[in-house]
Amino acid sequence: MEHLNVFASKLVPGRELFSPGHKACQGCAPALALRYLLKAAGPNTVVANATGCMEIISSAYPDIAWGVPWIHVAFENAAAVASGVESGIKVLQRKGKLAPGKVNVVAIGGDGGTFDIGLQALSGMLERGHDVLYLCYDNEAYMNTGIQRSSGTPMFASTTTSPAGEKVPGQSTGKKDLAAIAAAHNVSYVATANTSYPFDFMAKVDKAFSTSGSKLIHIFAPCPTGWRCQPSDIIKLGRLASQTGLFPLYEYQDGKYTMSEDLPFLKPIEKYLKLQGRYRHLSKEQIEIIQENINQRYEWLQKLSRVSQED
Repeated sequence: MEHLNVFASKLVPGRELFSPGHKACQGCAPALALRYLLKAAGPNTVVANATGCMEIISSAYPDIAWGVPWIHVAFENAAAVASGVESGIKVLQRKGKLAPGKVNVVAIGGDGGTFDIGLQALSGMLERGHDVLYLCYDNEAYMNTGIQRSSGTPMFASTTTSPAGEKVPGQSTGKKDLAAIAAAHNVSYVATANTSYPFDFMAKVDKAFSTSGSKLIHIFAPCPTGWRCQPSDIIKLGRLASQTGLFPLYEYQDGKYTMSEDLPFLKPIEKYLKLQGRYRHLSKEQIEIIQENINQRYEWLQKLSRVSQED
């Protein structure tokens, strides 16, 4: 990750634009994602935030955790509202009613509000090329409403709507590939990130804002409540997710894939699974299926990256 760790070599802004004292659960990784996002984005930022965990914990009246202009929007339309904000800024600047210059516009949604109910609005934003950064914080289920499955929930994970039983071992389908869907729109920038690698994430946010057009960052953000894990393990879980190849870190730009870190070997996925109650039902055979799927996808990403570097 050396080419991305620009934030490691200079002072990270000390100002907290996502305030402490919000109402997130102990060990909440999505809250870390918002803190890092705003440190990289800075105060000249406008946020459209879909209904979800991060909206609920950050805006309970009469308090608010946001130190930048912030709009709470419906579950499905963060991308649409952010598109309108971006277009409105352009019109106001053209008419001389707003000072010229870059204003960072961000849309934020969880995996439920992005992978599922908000996918149509997101696709429209990406297709039209609005100069907006969409951040999906992915805790792999609808955590705010009771830990229901989403299409970001991984295979065999147990949730309240995909419970593990004798006949069906949890979630029966695989996780939707959000970054690949965004890349298929031929947008200016797509990246995966992880709350356990803050410098990499902040550098990617900085890179996204230096790129015109639509961009998306998909950030892996463990949830102790929904994953039935210890709050003290969230950083370890995030690191294991990338070190096992379950959630690889990479970028897509100008039609090319680049691995943020091309690992020479992957840690066994069992180390990651055993830390979470949502996987306690897994058999040895099911763990082997997960491992094989990870190996195949990681090899596919490595090939894409190597082909891109050869072009």
